[in-house]
Amino acid sequence: MSDVDQKSVATVMDIPLEVAIPIKKVLPWAILGGLAMVLAFYFVGAEQGAVHLISGMGIHEFVHDARHLLGFPCH
Repeated sequence: MSDVDQKSVATVMDIPLEVAIPIKKVLPWAILGGLAMVLAFYFVGAEQGAVHLISGMGIHEFVHDARHLLGFPCH
């Protein structure tokens, strides 16, 4: 059992640092994902409330169930 543990530790320790994903490749995707989440949160939580960008009830009806699922009151 200890042979397996030593082999797995040795395998992990032998990985060169160049294999790690550089932050320069991850950062743009992380920013894009964060902006998409903020935009989705706005449409689910605030659109058709006191502040809205799009007139009408289309967005509200589209995200109506998500509003209730996340605990936002809407009526």
